[in-house]
Amino acid sequence: MNIPRKRLLRLLVPTTAVATTAVVGAVLTPVLSANAAAAGHGAGRARSVIFINGDGMSAAHREAARLYLTGLDGQLTMDRLPVSGQLSTSPHDPATAITDSAAAATAWATGTKTYNGAISVDVNRKPLPILGRQAKAAGKSTGLVTTAQVTDASPAAWFSQTADRSAQDEIARQYLAVSKPDVILGGGEDWWLPAGTPGAWPDKPAEDPSEASKGTKGNLIDQAKSAGYQYVSTAKELAKAKRGKLLGLFGNEEMFQQRPEGQGDVYSPAVDLATMTKKALDILGTNKKGFFLFVEEEGIDEFAHENNGTRMLQAMRSLEKAVQVARAYVAAHPDTLLVVTGDHDCGGLTVEDTSDSDESGSDLSTEDGPFPVHGSKLTFVMDWTTTGHTGVDVPVTAEGPLSTLFTGKHPNTYVHEVLSQVLTSRR
Repeated sequence: MNIPRKRLLRLLVPTTAVATTAVVGAVLTPVLSANAAAAGHGAGRARSVIFINGDGMSAAHREAARLYLTGLDGQLTMDRLPVSGQLSTSPHDPATAITDSAAAATAWATGTKTYNGAISVDVNRKPLPILGRQAKAAGKSTGLVTTAQVTDASPAAWFSQTADRSAQDEIARQYLAVSKPDVILGGGEDWWLPAGTPGAWPDKPAEDPSEASKGTKGNLIDQAKSAGYQYVSTAKELAKAKRGKLLGLFGNEEMFQQRPEGQGDVYSPAVDLATMTKKALDILGTNKKGFFLFVEEEGIDEFAHENNGTRMLQAMRSLEKAVQVARAYVAAHPDTLLVVTGDHDCGGLTVEDTSDSDESGSDLSTEDGPFPVHGSKLTFVMDWTTTGHTGVDVPVTAEGPLSTLFTGKHPNTYVHEVLSQVLTSRR
């Protein structure tokens, strides 16, 4: 009897599948067990959280950085974390399905989707409970580190509530009067001082004459000092800072100049992200009840907005070094959950071959490069399809207790679901 090949395969599958499953299971069980042990399998109780945001970073940014920094067979530290998944990023904005940083960070910090520009308020502009304050109420120390203004949208959502992300002086006021993070490190001194009152960073610097003090809430730096914060503005001062409440502002606005390539673009922060992260962990880690630390590299987003691949890769290198600091901390403190992700994609980036036959570089996209593949003679180009944000998923990688919960695809509000299990606990 001639049985068609496809039907024969269907008839054989039940028998062979059982046998194969048994054999493969016997082989893979020890491997999976070893991997689970190596990864901690998300076991144990988390006491602290380090949450790292590559602002504007999606899978393409990570792949471009992997090729550029580690080569064809290399792997970024952020991609070595044993658990991985995906997050969708859409907001609840009546005008668009594409998120900004404010709505995305609000989803993380509150578990509620909202409109673009909102800082931890709902679509009716009603303030929402935020994890930064809840962690403090649970007895944990809190901190934020960023290469943006410390009052920019992403850090602000964890520690303040405003209907408009542009109210950065009000956000700073809330830091001091309401949420009281123990460590605040980044840029944005202009928002902490009244107009006409320059601080450690002079008004109207040559690299950007538009930068100048502009606050409307009084001298918030003096208020911070009165509240017990040490204030530092240079790398040397940061290195000498003692444990305790710390405010460090290392630029008028962002800690770089975001412009198209060759037009005054500069990525050279006065203090690098890894150094700020290390200092924050040294301070926050003294609390036996644990801590929450938010870390952000803003340059990925800002230079992607300018389709500036050269500076974007510099920012990715900065983020990678900060992740290395965080992972070293987790290795020594296994009760810490480490999460690395992005709030949204910026630039609609793809990573392409340098072939002359490629149609990219048309009016619909901008070809950037070529860039070298580390350790080889190969090159690649970045093809930007927009100067704005897109709605693609962002990868999330994690390590430590509860990390396995990030396996699979989830909405960005899921971050709150996981982190709240750690940050609202008083145990």
